[in-house]
Amino acid sequence: NPDFELPPSNLPGNSTAPIELLNGNNTIPGWTYEGTVRYVPLAAGGGHAMLLGQDGKINQTFIANGDSMSYLLTLALSLGGQNCSANASLVVSAPDSSSVFSWKQRYEKGTWEHGKAMDSTWAAGVMVNPLTFQATETDSNSICWPLVDSLLLKTIGPLTQTRGNLLLNGGFESGPDFLDNSKGTLLDPEPSVARSALQLWSVMGTVKYIDAKNYFVPQGNAAIEIVSGVSAGIQTARTLTEGSKYSLKFMLGDANDSCMSDFVVGVQAGSVAQNFSLQSNGTGSSRGFSMVFKAESAPTLVGFQSYISSQSKDGVLCGPVVDDVVLWASDGPKPFALSTFQLFCFFW
Repeated sequence: NPDFELPPSNLPGNSTAPIELLNGNNTIPGWTYEGTVRYVPLAAGGGHAMLLGQDGKINQTFIANGDSMSYLLTLALSLGGQNCSANASLVVSAPDSSSVFSWKQRYEKGTWEHGKAMDSTWAAGVMVNPLTFQATETDSNSICWPLVDSLLLKTIGPLTQTRGNLLLNGGFESGPDFLDNSKGTLLDPEPSVARSALQLWSVMGTVKYIDAKNYFVPQGNAAIEIVSGVSAGIQTARTLTEGSKYSLKFMLGDANDSCMSDFVVGVQAGSVAQNFSLQSNGTGSSRGFSMVFKAESAPTLVGFQSYISSQSKDGVLCGPVVDDVVLWASDGPKPFALSTFQLFCFFW
């Protein structure tokens, strides 16, 4: 029951209330709950949702698949009311970690943020895993607490090296699921590549994981849009041969989301840093860029960082799209393909 389409039991049969406060007589199929929890029969967008009030908490357990696996959780988050002054915050707890998600309307037009994601890993032998979603202190108005819907949980396995690219997940094909009618999945700051929802990349600031179905994506099925402005971006690292020359190729563009701006993206490859500019008319376009650098003894950093803040016509924060990042030795063969592919390991 990830989208709460199966309603709680024992609701008043003739009720037309937009929000139903749950009590000891109600049960939510697939879930347990504590504290102040309200059921919203018709949330914005036509779906059903749960409004978590003061001390409100919903829980579900699931059986882990096989050996140690990474799990990616994606959810939709909103506020229960239209005129709420505070940001809704939600704590999501898993056996080995927890994350705090906050709703901020500046990242999306409308009432929903259609995607928040977290990564968690459970070791072999852990069979029952609880997930807990709990509201944190916010607006005193009871309808301004976080509204939760459309939860997706998937497993991901290790990535394989692709021919001609020394970077794993350089095409960003391995990441969170996209919700129906996706407006992208927001990825909050995460300095650890082990905990990042974007496999093998750390996140600075806030970026949006976008899909080719709803946005312009330069290559493949997914890309990254840097949306939170100055100092936001992504970064990874690779151990290379000291003193050897390498080439880094990548694509920059706009997501076809009315983001008209003169983008400036700082690209770092080891000790070499270079700025790249791209004029965007917001209708979906991209260009390829490249740079050459010499590797050092330490693991070599590869990063992309936005140097400007941009907004769409609707006042929603937006920014440059990064995709198809390819790294290879300059004295070696050039890559045959300029994108990487994901390999998920599912156990049934």
